[in-house]
Amino acid sequence: MDVTSADSAAGSSAVKHIAVLTSGGDAPGMNAAIRAVVRKAVYHGLRVSGVKHGYAGLIRGEVESMDLGSVADIIQRGGTKLFTARCKEFETDAGQEQAVRVLRDHAIDALVVIGGDGSFRGARALAHRGVKTIGIPGTIDNDIPCTDYTIGFDTAVNTVIEAIDKIRDTATSHERTYVIEVMGRNAGDIAMIAGLAGGAESILIPESPFDLKMVLEKLKHGVSRGKRHSIILVAEGVGHGMKIGEQIAEQTGWEVRVTVLGHLQRGGSPTAFDRVLASRMGAMAVDLLRAGRTSEMIGVRGSHIVATDIDEALATPRQIDLSVYELAGILSL
Repeated sequence: MDVTSADSAAGSSAVKHIAVLTSGGDAPGMNAAIRAVVRKAVYHGLRVSGVKHGYAGLIRGEVESMDLGSVADIIQRGGTKLFTARCKEFETDAGQEQAVRVLRDHAIDALVVIGGDGSFRGARALAHRGVKTIGIPGTIDNDIPCTDYTIGFDTAVNTVIEAIDKIRDTATSHERTYVIEVMGRNAGDIAMIAGLAGGAESILIPESPFDLKMVLEKLKHGVSRGKRHSIILVAEGVGHGMKIGEQIAEQTGWEVRVTVLGHLQRGGSPTAFDRVLASRMGAMAVDLLRAGRTSEMIGVRGSHIVATDIDEALATPRQIDLSVYELAGILSL
């Protein structure tokens, strides 16, 4: 379902009060999505509230009314205005029942959940208990099926590229090999895209088994043609960058440095791409709820914003475009 068909069906439901929350790891662009949900809801004459601290805050009743001014000057800010947390209590029947009670006590008809797969499982659980829910994919890992991109991924990639560029300056000056570990959980998207854009000599991702001997052969080939520095990008789902760096040093006798970028990849001002993507997704979430839709996830396919049943999204195997990975390997010869 695209945004046009959602708009045509708008107004057919009795939704009058929408709440929005962010859950799981933060991602640049979450604030832009919150802003879009709030302002689109206000535009259509709906009440809108924000839930602080994700599902944990929902259980505790941390609900506050929001208006146009509540989301002023946040589109450029990383993180999430509504804060976020992980909540084991919400995984229980008692926790979910309490969350439903809080929503009913505040006369909230529908809920927009911004987060990753764990957040979507929570949205699905509430939908099964009669709460209208729509999920917006917000995670730097880009590991959600049924969407080309998740909110925050583009910003994280650009953060990594900036780090690669700076580290390469030092690697060149000292003629060293650098191992850079990036985030992504069990997905290699950040490493693959940043590695291609940053010209990394080797990229290690969990979706493609690697042989350290092949990495070493590539490094030695580079040395044989006069190359004196190299960047090896390691996705955290492969293993610890420090260990891989130690193995390379032991087997080559070279001086190897390791940088773990860590959580700086999750922060920072979102890129224009993430701001626009989040704004479009947030607006469509409101349209879907006004159209009476529930238990759906918003995604982007090509240039189109689309909706997919959450059950389908959670059951769909996630795939990575290995042709991009192969291209990165060819261009780094």
